[in-house]
Amino acid sequence: MESTGNHGGIQQLLAAEQEAQQIVNAARTAKMARLKQAKEEAETEIADHKTTTEHSFQRKLEETSGDSGANVKRLEQETDEKIEQLKNEASRISRDVVDMLLKHVTTVNN
Repeated sequence: MESTGNHGGIQQLLAAEQEAQQIVNAARTAKMARLKQAKEEAETEIADHKTTTEHSFQRKLEETSGDSGANVKRLEQETDEKIEQLKNEASRISRDVVDMLLKHVTTVNN
C-alpha cells in the first residue's frame, strides 16, 4: 500500500516538474518575443529621430547657405562699386599726379 502511495506521489511530482518546465519555457519564449519587439520599436524610433534630425539639419543648412549666397552677391557688388569709384578717381587725378611728378623730377635744387 505504501508503495502505491509513494508511486503516485512520484508521478505527481514528475507531472508537476513537467508543468513547471512548460511554464518556464513559455515565459522564456514570451520574454524573448517581447525583447525582440522592444528592439524593433527602438530601431524604428531611432530611425524616425535620425530622419527628423537630418531634415532639420538640411533645412537649416539651406537657410544659412541662402543667406551666405546673398551676402556673397552683396559683397561682390560693393567691391565692384568701390573698384569703379577708385578707377574714376584715378582717371580724374592722374593728369595732376603726372604733372606733379614731372615737376619734381625736372626741378633741380641747389
